Amino acid sequence: MATGFDHNRLSLIIAVLEKRMGMFLLNQDAYLNIAGGVKLDEPAVDLAVAVSIASSFRDQPTQPFDVVFGEVGLTGEVRGVARVDQRVREAQKLGFKRIILPHKSLKGWTPPAGIEIIGVNTVAEALSAALV
Repeated sequence: MATGFDHNRLSLIIAVLEKRMGMFLLNQDAYLNIAGGVKLDEPAVDLAVAVSIASSFRDQPTQPFDVVFGEVGLTGEVRGVARVDQRVREAQKLGFKRIILPHKSLKGWTPPAGIEIIGVNTVAEALSAALV
């Protein structure tokens, strides 16, 4: 069940976690609620959703100072997204310390000082970085 998020995208993300990460989610209930009544339709949210589902399934919390974004493909690859520099600057303004983002999105800009940037190519790499 998804509130504020496309149900088909959620199904795709769950399928990737099952197939590529070996998580048996078929017998689990998955609920995703986007707070504040906001509807998210941007693919950059995919990786954050995947990390949150994996965090719940594995009972491993994420770090409160992390930001995660990137589009998730069917093979478990993390695709680049637009406006990375703006996203990073805004996250830094809000006090976040570490950003997990698509490695492909690192080309063409220089990350600001004072924030750790982790570029990932796959969902597996993102989970290794986020679920410490």
